Amino acid sequence: MQRPIPMALFAVAALAPVGFFALGLAYGGVWVFAGAVYMTVLAAFLDQITPYFMGDAAEGAEFPAADALLVILALCHLMLFPGIVWAVAGANDMPLWARAVLFLGGGLWFGQVANPTAHELIHRGGRGLFWLGVTVYATMLFGHHASAHRLVHHRYAASADDPNTARSGEGYYRFLIRAWVGSFRKGYTAETELRARSGKASVHPYVIYFALSGVSLCCGYIVGGWTGVAVWAGLAAHSTSQLMLSDYVQHYGLTRARGPDGRLEPVGARHSWNAPHWFSAAMMLNAPRHSDHHAHPSRPYPALRLPSPDQAPMLPWPLPM
Repeated sequence: MQRPIPMALFAVAALAPVGFFALGLAYGGVWVFAGAVYMTVLAAFLDQITPYFMGDAAEGAEFPAADALLVILALCHLMLFPGIVWAVAGANDMPLWARAVLFLGGGLWFGQVANPTAHELIHRGGRGLFWLGVTVYATMLFGHHASAHRLVHHRYAASADDPNTARSGEGYYRFLIRAWVGSFRKGYTAETELRARSGKASVHPYVIYFALSGVSLCCGYIVGGWTGVAVWAGLAAHSTSQLMLSDYVQHYGLTRARGPDGRLEPVGARHSWNAPHWFSAAMMLNAPRHSDHHAHPSRPYPALRLPSPDQAPMLPWPLPM
């Protein structure tokens, strides 16, 4: 019998690496290695065990603790990111091998857990939660994703009008450059047009994104000087590459038809790749259940439903692969 993923499993799967990396910052050695192994070998192994938690939550079920976990994860990100930059920049005399493992493992957590956390937050109704999600993205120097994802990607996914939809045969690195630049431009245009239609004078969100990213790099300087700034930028690039890899896979080669009037057909389950792997789904807050997210953008992550293989394409490996 398959069961829905319980909130406790979401919490344990997503938060456990934070404990390992925090212990690694304090004591180094085996704890740094444990965090990296958790994000790679252990997650891949557990995904191959009988998928007990692959069921769907009951329709209409409520999850009062869901937003609280998002806030906790976001705050963990905001504390852990400068902590890892501080260590990797050499402030605590950690051995070079441990710093490299911490950089790689931490970047995996930021890209695969903090990213879905920010993604969920920007889809929540409260402005406080939304701006917390923006702040998480901005620390990864990717604040514009909060605009591009909501205003461009959700409207044009699985079409040539969406920069974050990979074309069939398009390599990842080519996609990475095209999607980053394209989403930055189209997100800016969408926000500008939105403000023009509303007629309300307000600070353009891109100004806030730049300001938050600037503050982030200043934090890098505070904790590690110019080396800290370089490490912060490198860790942000590593983290963002995980996010972009998920984007690359989730709509790869899928195309929505256009009607005689030029309008795209409604987005359906078949327009997103999904992954049925239970542990990575818990760790990534059900991000692999991508079809249902597009169908119900405001649906909280514990309630996202997994389509059957005859309804939507399924990935043979977990996200982000």
